[in-house]
Formats: sequence, C-alpha cells, structure tokens
Amino acid sequence: MGALAPPVERVIAELSKLPSIGRKTAQRLAFHLLKVAPEEIDALAQALSELPRKVRYCSNCFHLTEQDPCSICSDAGRDRTRICVVEEPVNVIALDRTGAFKGTYHVLGGALSPLRDIGPDDLRIEPLLRRIRQGGIRELILATNPNVEGEATAVYLSRILAGEDLKITRLAQGLPAGGDLEFTDDLTLFKAFEGRRDF
Repeated sequence: MGALAPPVERVIAELSKLPSIGRKTAQRLAFHLLKVAPEEIDALAQALSELPRKVRYCSNCFHLTEQDPCSICSDAGRDRTRICVVEEPVNVIALDRTGAFKGTYHVLGGALSPLRDIGPDDLRIEPLLRRIRQGGIRELILATNPNVEGEATAVYLSRILAGEDLKITRLAQGLPAGGDLEFTDDLTLFKAFEGRRDF
C-alpha cells in the first residue's frame, strides 16, 4: 500500500478526531474533498474558522447563538412560565422543530454520569436554579435523554427542586429507551410532549 501525501494524511488525522468518524470514513471524506473545487474547500474552511469566533452560548439558556440572548430567549411570543430542560443544544433544535413547545429552554451541557466523572457541578444546574428562583416559572419540563444518564439527571433535578413552587413534568414514554433526542423523529417527539407526565 502506497503512502499518502502528508497533507492528505493530516486531513485524515484531523477528521478522525470528530465524533463517529473513524479512519476509513475520514479517508473517504478527504478523498472527496480532493475532488471538489478549491472554492468549496475555502468556503468550508472559512465556515469552520468562524465557529469559535462567532458562535457562543446564550447567557440565559445556554443554547448556541450568534447574538446574546438567543432568538428563543429574545422572542416575546414565547411562554416564559415554562422551561424545558435538555442536555445539549441539538436537543433544543429537535424539540423546537416539532412546534409542540412554545416556552423557553435550558441546556445543561450534558447529563450526570459517574462513570465519566460528570457530577452536578459539571452541568449548568446553578444557572437553572437562579432562573427558577427569580420567579414566574410555573412548569419545568425534564426532557433529558431516555437513557440511564438522562434518567439520573431528571431524578436529581426533581429532588433538588422538590421544595420549589412549580410543576415538574417529564416527557412521556414512547421515546426509545437508550436513545438520543436528536435522532428521534418529529412525530414521536410531538407525542412525547403532548403526553408528558408529572415527575
């Protein structure tokens, strides 16, 4: 097998660092990039370069945004009495796409996972508590993933919020156990919102 040119090998090495991208997939992507016009590669490189400079977390909900606060938090038509708690920004996109929820969100930045050494202090729980304690929140919807870590996070949040004057709900079952919200179809997510239950 012939050796690859060092620039191609560097691209493969960098692409292999991405989640779910192994060496073979990275190699296919690199060879595809060699076939496209240089302008397309320049556009991709510029888009990637702008990510850390232009995209930040909303100071209120921690969703990804170019302007702070994000478009959801600054939307006057949103129901500010309800907060939907999710693990990652991709979950906001998946849930909001259904149109079932018209409130605001709070992105924790992950889920509790003792095996990966992720505890409560590693998540954005304190900012959530501050939002709730400022008043005006009537319902907190726990929309963490329906897996072991997501369930543990939901249980933890329900326990620390037990004394607060608000309704705590959890998305209805029907979401696949062990699955991720970002890969769940719109109808299943819509039904899960409609059938959410007290927690």
